[in-house]
Amino acid sequence: MTSSSSSSFRSYKYDVFLSFRGEDTRKNFVDHLYKALEDRLVRTYKDDITLPRGESVGSTLLKAIEESNIAVIVFSKNYAVFYDVDPSEVRKQKGEFGKAFAKQETENVTKAESWRNALVDTSNISGWEPKNLANGHESAAIKEIVDTIFNRLFPLDLDVDVDEKLVGMRDRLQDLILRLKIWSGGVLMVGIWGIGGGGKTTLATSLYTKISRQFEGHCIIESIREESHKRGLKRLQEDILSAVFKTKGQVHSVAEGKRKIKSMLCHRNVLVILDDVDHLDQLEALAGSHKWFGDGSRIIITTRDEHLLRTHRVDHVCPVTLLSHEEAIGLFNNHAYNEKKQVTDYEKLSSRVVFYAAGLPLALKILGSFLYDKDEKEWMSTLARLKNIPESEIVEKLKLSYDGLKNVEKELFLDIACFFRRSSRNDAMEILDACGFHPDIGITVLIQKSLITIDSEGKFDMHDLIQEMGHFIIRGEHLDNPEKHSRVWKYEDIKKMYDGDATTENDKIEAIRDYQGLDMDSFQKELWRSHKHLPQLKVLQLHSSRKLISTPNFDGLPCLQKLELCSCDDLEEVHPSIGNHRSLKSVTVSACPNLRMFPTIFKMESLELLGIYSCHKSLKFPDIQANMESLVELNLNGIGIEGLLSSIGERCTSLISLHLYNCFIIKSIEINFDRLKHLKDFRFCGNTQPGEMLLDLFTEVFPQLTHCLQRLDLGDCCLEDGEIPSAIGEMLSHFSL
Repeated sequence: MTSSSSSSFRSYKYDVFLSFRGEDTRKNFVDHLYKALEDRLVRTYKDDITLPRGESVGSTLLKAIEESNIAVIVFSKNYAVFYDVDPSEVRKQKGEFGKAFAKQETENVTKAESWRNALVDTSNISGWEPKNLANGHESAAIKEIVDTIFNRLFPLDLDVDVDEKLVGMRDRLQDLILRLKIWSGGVLMVGIWGIGGGGKTTLATSLYTKISRQFEGHCIIESIREESHKRGLKRLQEDILSAVFKTKGQVHSVAEGKRKIKSMLCHRNVLVILDDVDHLDQLEALAGSHKWFGDGSRIIITTRDEHLLRTHRVDHVCPVTLLSHEEAIGLFNNHAYNEKKQVTDYEKLSSRVVFYAAGLPLALKILGSFLYDKDEKEWMSTLARLKNIPESEIVEKLKLSYDGLKNVEKELFLDIACFFRRSSRNDAMEILDACGFHPDIGITVLIQKSLITIDSEGKFDMHDLIQEMGHFIIRGEHLDNPEKHSRVWKYEDIKKMYDGDATTENDKIEAIRDYQGLDMDSFQKELWRSHKHLPQLKVLQLHSSRKLISTPNFDGLPCLQKLELCSCDDLEEVHPSIGNHRSLKSVTVSACPNLRMFPTIFKMESLELLGIYSCHKSLKFPDIQANMESLVELNLNGIGIEGLLSSIGERCTSLISLHLYNCFIIKSIEINFDRLKHLKDFRFCGNTQPGEMLLDLFTEVFPQLTHCLQRLDLGDCCLEDGEIPSAIGEMLSHFSL
């Protein structure tokens, strides 16, 4: 076998030229060799098949040789792989081969001499003797020959030749090839997972182009998410069989397709790429298990959903990485730079677009192609428009991940996109849990679907364009009317609602974001000027609303579940309607120094957490007039109260946690602790009280808690040696002190 020394620098019409004597081998060895090469898609010249009729044989053959990358010479008894002839016979022109050569020599001595020298050189080239390969089994010998030729033609090197427009693909492709371990046996399933538009399909198709010829059969099934809905799984199963076997496959049912793929591929070395999978039944129908495929097979799956890959038990999950800044500039320039229509300040403008795309290849390609023939004014207009209206083609591609979510997961994602990006995961989870989103499982789903991430500081994050997609979904057809949105998060929209002539009733809004430092001058003493009916609002957070004097009437917020009032310096009144609110689950009031009274509680049966921190020292503990069986946590910190009412013991019998920090001027404790049968955590810290009250606490209260209490904290109560009764020591075995 010989090949051109310049093969890497030119293209060839044929991969292999077969040189043989027809009478000896045309219908046996050469025919089998040709078929094996064709099955591997090696372009092979064989004169009885490839030679056009009517053309001169000599000149055509010479031209075909020049246009071929590799020449395979089959030496046979009557011709110059050494088939049924020993290499030494060719080198020394002896035996049957020598007799045939001597006959030629009598006809033309000069030509025979040049042939003789060429044969000596040719016989010294490393070749194959089929009788000495695979114990003389011809089919196995042919396979070894074809494998060697194939590897010579398509070497699996790591210096991969990637389309120059696919910026950043070389290193990613190299890493993926190493992960596939193509040189080893076994069957591997590998998933490529990541954000929509992140380059998963591009990476997979580049891999396919590079290595597909290394396999006995190969296929790539594109856009499975879309095609499975349009054409059904049976057609996709047919596509696999047709591509691998080069014949029209026919499947009458998904179950039959599974059986056929397994039975027909289980002994074949194949490469199968399944692109954009979004449901487990697709994997079960197209690549049910490792046992479906022969030794050495590699199955590549691209998806936005990591959970699918884990559930299908793939061997490796390869997260796709977005482009670096330099790579992003390169990719954008490939699509946007126009030598014939150069734009003033191109570098500055292109940098703004690249920053907007944030490394997402899809956005860089779409925007680059769109701006290719635009002038500077049109570039500026496009950038201005993107601030408020995202490119629809990008949004629709990204939105596919959102569309695949369950309704509760959609709501969870939209809340994070609007309110909790770059917020502490723990803090956000508390709110989301209060809203009934069951966020533990929901957050896992969103991460697996590449919609959100959690950064190294434990904060929620997501790609800029994913967040923009979420905002676009909420704004829908009412871009400029925030009162039609389910969530309001933009400063100007919130201000418009607080101020001006916003309608008094709204059945769309579920959450409003409070901006710390929002100018409340225009709002004066109230959050909004007229009565608002917002039946879908679930969370209201007012932080640093320093000029707010009173809260709104909560009757207009019937579905409110979480209320936070923090650092509202001038707040004097919490509207009495809160005491009748049946949906609230969490109420936290902190750092409101002018708040002197909390309304009487009448019907807050859903309340689970009540926390009052650092308000006016004369703030009175709310009077409780109704059973609060849902209340499990009561926290009081830095407030002055005369006494802890007996209503806590009578009305709050489900309490698990009771924290009293720095509650000065306490004169008496009237709680019937014996009824708090679930109390596990009691903290009474920083309370410098009269000694007789602490003695009552030790002698009367604590003995009632020994059956359930697990933690007792008496820190900073100025207790001295001998002031804690010895009976407390007997209780230490029941809880931590």
